[in-house]
Order: sequence, then C-alpha cells, then structure tokens
Amino acid sequence: MAPIYDCSVDSELLTGMRLARAAIGRGELVVIPTDTVYGVAADAFDPAAVQRLLDAKGRGRQSPPPVLIPGIPTLDALAQSVPQAVRDLVAEFWPGGLTIVVPAQPSLAWDLGETRGTVALRMPSDTIALELLSETGPLAVSSANLTGRPSAHTAAEAEAMLGDSVAVYLDGGEAGAGYEGHGAADSSSTIVDATALAAGVGPLRILRHGVITEEQLRAVVGDQLAATETAAGETTT
Repeated sequence: MAPIYDCSVDSELLTGMRLARAAIGRGELVVIPTDTVYGVAADAFDPAAVQRLLDAKGRGRQSPPPVLIPGIPTLDALAQSVPQAVRDLVAEFWPGGLTIVVPAQPSLAWDLGETRGTVALRMPSDTIALELLSETGPLAVSSANLTGRPSAHTAAEAEAMLGDSVAVYLDGGEAGAGYEGHGAADSSSTIVDATALAAGVGPLRILRHGVITEEQLRAVVGDQLAATETAAGETTT
C-alpha cells in the first residue's frame, strides 16, 4: 500500500515532500491537497506520466488534465496570449479556485491529451501544493478520484479509490473547507474558457460552475463574460 504522510507533523511533511519530489521526477503519481479538492499529480512535461494519470482515473485522452502552476509568471510562460480580462481575474482570484483555459504556447514540449492547442491553468491556494510546485514546476493535476466517482476531500478518500497507482499521498487535512458557504455547487474550481476572447472572436465563458461564482466573476470583467454558460464537465481540481 502506498504511504500517506500527515503533513501536519513536521517529520512526515519533510519526508513526504522529499519522496513526492522524487516520485514526480521518476514519472510516478502523487496525490496532493489543494484548496478545492485533492488532486493526483504528474509531471506535465512527461507524456508517459500524464498517460499514467489518465489510466489511474479511467479517463481518456479526450479529457486532458489541467495544469497547476506556482505563480502568475508561469501563466505567461505557458500561455500564447493572455487577455487583460484574464489578468484581472487571476489578480483577483489567484491563488484560489479559478481555472482558466487559454491558448497554449505552441513550442511547449508536452502531451496532455487532445487539448486542441489549449491548456487549463490554475494557481492553487494551498501551501503544500505551492511548495511542491515551486520545486517541480508545472504539474498536470486532475481530481484524485476514479472518473464518475465523487471528488476526494481527504487523502484517505483518494487512497481508497486510487490505491497503489499512486506512489505518495500527502495529507493536508480536509480540502475545500475554506469555500463552505460560498454558494458553489461543489468545492471544485470554477473553469472559465478565455480562448475566444484571446482570439478576438467572443467573450469569456464559464465551462463549469464551482467555488468562484458567476457574480464574483462578473464583478471583475462585466459583460466580457458571456450570459449563457455551457454544461458542467468532468471534475478536476
């Protein structure tokens, strides 16, 4: 059975982080806490590791994982273009529960699945996740559950579903608690598609409602957010 490290205990935090970094470097999977739900993480630039992530969840290449990043400068490194409205949103809601879909830099040497030249990016508000990201670089991270099952809010829930397909579990306590009472459908991140705005052919669109509400988004970007949203998609982090 893969170990679970209680990150509230200093010795386990140090050991767990060291082993998590090593596992990512070997192309293995690690479960990490985020501010929304627990995520299963892989090196975003290792296609075999990303495929291992998809296989562990029972998910196809048509559902590529989002990428978690350690800071706003990484947004500019990974996105081909970043509209001002997106900059306004990340200034307001990062780190936090907002995922932004933008055109990806065409020169990036990665294979996340069938992305159609886009990438979904988020900077999480969790000290353990951010510390790991600062040392590993961008990580492909999807919710730490089997496809079709509820999102994991604890490391134990993630382990019960993913088992030995994951090398290391980092336990940071209950995920999503900070968003209770915000009126969100669940504690998953809100996903906003900025690709049409970046191309100059349309507004921002909400792909999935989550912890950041439409009202909060509209307070920042106004009518640059489309009035009609698409249906919710597969749960990510």
